[in-house]
Amino acid sequence: MIHRKKGRKLKRTASHRKALMSNLSASLILNKRIETTEAKAKELRRYIEPLITKARTALRYKDSSPEKSIHLRREARKFLQNKEALIILFDEISHKVGDRPGGFTRVLKKGFRFGDGAKTAIIEFVDYNYIEKKEAELKEKEDKKGTGKKSGKETGNEKDSEKTESKSTKTKSSKSKKTAAVKTKKKTEESN
Repeated sequence: MIHRKKGRKLKRTASHRKALMSNLSASLILNKRIETTEAKAKELRRYIEPLITKARTALRYKDSSPEKSIHLRREARKFLQNKEALIILFDEISHKVGDRPGGFTRVLKKGFRFGDGAKTAIIEFVDYNYIEKKEAELKEKEDKKGTGKKSGKETGNEKDSEKTESKSTKTKSSKSKKTAAVKTKKKTEESN
């Protein structure tokens, strides 16, 4: 029976393992989703979950007891050692995970790596990516609404239509440039 053998050594010394987990934690916080080996992802969960809990607790104590909030931030700083990641953890992620009691991360098994055949996995924040997708969808809707209003046909200015046409054709390929130019010529002829 194997007792008192919690955690994975990952074939590294203690200092190397600690640095690896610190770097992976910072990468996960900055990118919200990373791809790594399955063993590293499962081990990273043990380190990142308490950090998020500390950030949420610090958020709760921010107004009533600022000393506790500062203490929790310093404890997280001891492990993370990345200022940007620490700021994002305490200012963004702690707000977005909200009332979730635990289980802030998800490990998705991906398959085997081509080079060495290692099992790979994706580790990501559970609620955070859902919120990011919603924000991205809202931006896309705003962009679609905005492009329809800028056409010269609605405003009545031919100069505006030529400007928007030239801007839109710069981003398109050469084939679509020709078709866009023909369409705009037809539209201007129809409007006159």
